[in-house]
Amino acid sequence: METNGTKGLLLEEPLIFEKSSEGRVGVEPASFDVPAADAASLIPKGLLRDGLGGFPDLSEIDTVRHYTRLSQWNFGVDSGFYPLGSCTMKYNPKVNEDIAGMPGFTKLHPYQSTDLAQGALELMYELEGYLSEISGMDAVTLQPSAGAHGELCGLLMIAEYFKAKGKPRTRVIIPDTAHGTNPASSHLAGFKVIPVKSEGKGVLTVEAVKAALDRETAAIMLTNPNTLGLFERHIKEIADAVHAKGGFLYCDGANMNAIMGIMKLGDLGVDVVQFNLHKTFSTPHGGGGPGSGPVGVRKVLEPFLPVPRIKKAGRKFKLVYDRPRSIGRLKAFYGNFGIMVRAYSYIRRMGGEGLKRASETAILNANYLKERLKGTYQIAFDQPCMHECVFSDKIQQAHGVSTMDVAKRLIDYGYHPPTVYFPLVVPGAIMIEPTETETLETMDRFIEAMKAIAEEARTNPELLKNAPAKTKVQRVDETRAAREPVLRWKGVKK
Repeated sequence: METNGTKGLLLEEPLIFEKSSEGRVGVEPASFDVPAADAASLIPKGLLRDGLGGFPDLSEIDTVRHYTRLSQWNFGVDSGFYPLGSCTMKYNPKVNEDIAGMPGFTKLHPYQSTDLAQGALELMYELEGYLSEISGMDAVTLQPSAGAHGELCGLLMIAEYFKAKGKPRTRVIIPDTAHGTNPASSHLAGFKVIPVKSEGKGVLTVEAVKAALDRETAAIMLTNPNTLGLFERHIKEIADAVHAKGGFLYCDGANMNAIMGIMKLGDLGVDVVQFNLHKTFSTPHGGGGPGSGPVGVRKVLEPFLPVPRIKKAGRKFKLVYDRPRSIGRLKAFYGNFGIMVRAYSYIRRMGGEGLKRASETAILNANYLKERLKGTYQIAFDQPCMHECVFSDKIQQAHGVSTMDVAKRLIDYGYHPPTVYFPLVVPGAIMIEPTETETLETMDRFIEAMKAIAEEARTNPELLKNAPAKTKVQRVDETRAAREPVLRWKGVKK
């Protein structure tokens, strides 16, 4: 079959410091239009450098080629299909980038007077309102930097709520189908994690939750849809059970790309939810940032939201710090503003019906992919899924081929591998999320590649064991790579 993968021009590229040649320059500074001054007379001696030693000297063309070549070794959603389950690696429309790049946004300094930042404050105020409407929450903060930061924010508010009542609670229930950051966030917030196994065909049962509940339970953290790509259909009954014990239902909203516009989490009894703008709301994602993880809460938790809060007074917007019950500030300034602009642009462009259609298409694409690959790969739970589907390597194991081998071979076919070995409840998991932005033709080509790899696993398993073969760096000993990283490039080992 024809594949996306090809060797192409695999150009070598040394470290930028190794390309340096003393005296070579790539910039020509403008002439000074102010009198020259001696730095020593203006800056304390202890803050002065002797020089800028260690910086590379390069021409402009060498600098451009260096970073262009490095970018060509990388893979992103603009390069091709990026079916990373649980992370919603959807295409980011370029119109959002254009709007975020407008001078009025990019040249705005966070220390600028609020009188001169009314447009930015209005945008953030309206974005909070849109997210409240989408989720069914009463109030939203935009401050957290990403999903796990949002989880911590929500849990700190829950902890503060019980402290304010004079009855601190110590436990948070987390099912095995929740996101992996949930336990870490709970520990950071000072809670003890109570694990609960999902039963009843991949979803949490009311009985399992009730068995774990007690008067020390501050909250339960659900991911809905969960990491198996399934909707937690007992969520309303679970919420009622948790509320009866005085606890809160926290919903990890990282998978909201399957439900936005279709249903509101607040209607199901959710008390806290974090939004991953860098997933559902189509803003840049990966590489350690940027991200944005706003948090929505029910009215009872609103007093504990981080400061400052944006308030509208007549036609003006202001930042309010006088909130004695607030958990304080979580981040310098007001969050990752550029990401907020992109999310705002996306929501305004899509509208309510557009967001709903995006969710419906994401669900349709995932179920199409599941049905086409079912039988070729073992499906973990053979039932309608939401935005993603989870397979395993059970069929391929009969030929000595593992999930990792399948993932490595996919690279030769020109695709970024899906999420592997997660969720942990499925041995050898292969978690695929096509999102709504991929066409039928793209998914069909990916499906054919997956089927071709399954056939190779049956007829030539050694081929998969040595994959990838077409990449600049080939099969890596991952355990050794984690423990003995090579931080200096020495070219391809022949």
